[in-house]
Amino acid sequence: MTDIISASEEILRLRREIERHNRLYYQEAKPEISDYDFDLLLEQLVALEQQFPDLVTPDSPSQRVGGTITKEFTAVRHREPMLSLSNTYSPEEVEEFCNRLRKLLLLEGVQEQEMVAELKFDGVAVTLLYRDALLVQGATRGDGVQGDNITVNLKTIATIPLRLEGSLAGELQGEGREIEVRGEVYMPKLDFEHLNETRPEEDRFANPRNATAGTLKLQDSAEVARRRLSFVAYYLKGLGDETASHFSRLKMLERLGFHTGGHYRLCREQNEINRFIEEWTERRWKLPYETDGVVLKLNDVRLWDKIGATAKSPRWAIAYKYPAQQAATELLDVLFQVGRLGTITPVAELKPVLLAGSTVSRSTLHNFDEIERLGLMVHDRVVIEKAGEVIPKVISVVLAERPVDAEPIAVPVVCPECNTPLEKPENEVSWYCPNEAECPAQIRGRLLHFASRNAMDIKTLGKALVDQLVGMKLVRDVGDLYLLQEPQLENLERMGRKSAQNLVRALAESREKSYERLLYALGIRHVGRATARELSAAYPSLDLLRQASEEELSTVPDVGPIVARSIVDFFAKPSSAALFETLREAGVQVSAAGKPEQVNRNFEGISVIFTGGLERYDRQKATELVIERGGRVVGSVSKKTGLVVAGHDPGSKLEKALKLGVRVVTEDEFDAML
Repeated sequence: MTDIISASEEILRLRREIERHNRLYYQEAKPEISDYDFDLLLEQLVALEQQFPDLVTPDSPSQRVGGTITKEFTAVRHREPMLSLSNTYSPEEVEEFCNRLRKLLLLEGVQEQEMVAELKFDGVAVTLLYRDALLVQGATRGDGVQGDNITVNLKTIATIPLRLEGSLAGELQGEGREIEVRGEVYMPKLDFEHLNETRPEEDRFANPRNATAGTLKLQDSAEVARRRLSFVAYYLKGLGDETASHFSRLKMLERLGFHTGGHYRLCREQNEINRFIEEWTERRWKLPYETDGVVLKLNDVRLWDKIGATAKSPRWAIAYKYPAQQAATELLDVLFQVGRLGTITPVAELKPVLLAGSTVSRSTLHNFDEIERLGLMVHDRVVIEKAGEVIPKVISVVLAERPVDAEPIAVPVVCPECNTPLEKPENEVSWYCPNEAECPAQIRGRLLHFASRNAMDIKTLGKALVDQLVGMKLVRDVGDLYLLQEPQLENLERMGRKSAQNLVRALAESREKSYERLLYALGIRHVGRATARELSAAYPSLDLLRQASEEELSTVPDVGPIVARSIVDFFAKPSSAALFETLREAGVQVSAAGKPEQVNRNFEGISVIFTGGLERYDRQKATELVIERGGRVVGSVSKKTGLVVAGHDPGSKLEKALKLGVRVVTEDEFDAML
């Protein structure tokens, strides 16, 4: 009894401490502890709750960790339509809107018009339902009438309270009282940059909004939690007429524990609105998140229904969107970069120009089709803007100002790094250097990727050192890193004995990095961190993964036909076999800890179908177990199907299997086969 009481007190203390640090980090931008120390607090809480599962509550911070796999999101019908706002890019149209609204208000006998101006976050709209102060449902906007139930994913977001806070929350408990909160899920700029660093070059997101939308659709809530989304609230309903002003409702949201951004203002005159818009034209670039405009709403919420809406947008609100900032400058040259996968990317060298709060001197041109589409020539005057207000992009050529010395941009014939003739695969827009084994740029790229933070995390192996190692032919692939000795390193530029010792030590430590990290570090095309995680679960050793066929790989979550083909091609290279032996001999983790290298092959060559629910395993785990044992999991029953595993409430697949004479087993029989 004493243990439970002590555990209960410690759990309560940890929860309060974790939520306090969440608030300091996300809402006040005044963190007191490091991410590492925060993770330790969370680990302590999770461990205690696992020991005392009866003490787990729905509002515990441990519920944000994620781990639920959602096969599909169910539809949710909104209690009130989630309308989209009318957009304008013109200050004159904002004034016209205010005049039009004033006339509508006069018809209602209202003389004065108060507006609330607030920043428009560039994210994904969601709605949250709280019952008795506890979060019970979260959904996307969808088509405005109904959206997807993504509660499990939204619970991972630290700025969404699982239970409402403060004295006001106490008034919302009891008798099933409900309130609705709407807002925007977004990805902070730094988290967006870190996420893109962990993804293959060809799979990176264009901007934070795209990254947010893609993340909310993920079926693995643990991966959603790792991406550190945020939420800003801008709508509250359910408190009655005592909070009939939108401005007071924003204040109320803050009292309940929500982040509102804090940058909103009550405006009584048109010039106050104009000043707010002008003030944030430049100031917004300093914010840690993306904003693309200002939202204006009538302050008196009681008038919203009276004024009404069109089929798509309310008449009491409008969004002023800042035009994408553009700048004109000269294209000085076009360089050709070679990526770690051999992709040739043209890069525009620009005369430096200030754009959206930073100086831009380079911009990717993506591929040669883009150059042709733009009609681009060296020395042209070009217009650039920041796509998604993040990535500089050349959008047009000022043809009227084309100089007489403008030069066409030709597709290079050979690799700029190794002079190997370039190739262009059928149905692809990019050109490639096929000299994977010898091209210095590709070797450097693979080494830097291997050493990166989310791969093997070899902190002392930076670009300057990699350039030397490759230039002096000390390293030709990532396996060679583990053959380096201190005497070889001491005489390199800016190294010395101490630096050499640090690198050798860092390489030794990297041997202990997980098998999952190694799969990502190998740099297989299309295999990012999430895919590496799924592959390590399905194939707990390199030996098992190397033997997998395209069809088998395609059954793994997050692996489609293109990714499966890429994996098979990677392992088919003779150089891969030699590399793996080097890594194995170096002591690198080539299998998942705690998982057997050898399992029975009872499903060798058998195609298996699951129908109905299983008690012991979720569908993903069952699939992994079959694949590990030489089988494959398929989607439809045919005469060639080898086995059907029928759980509770099986569907039409069982009927078809019986009709075709396919062998059917229960979950107990399946377990015995394992």
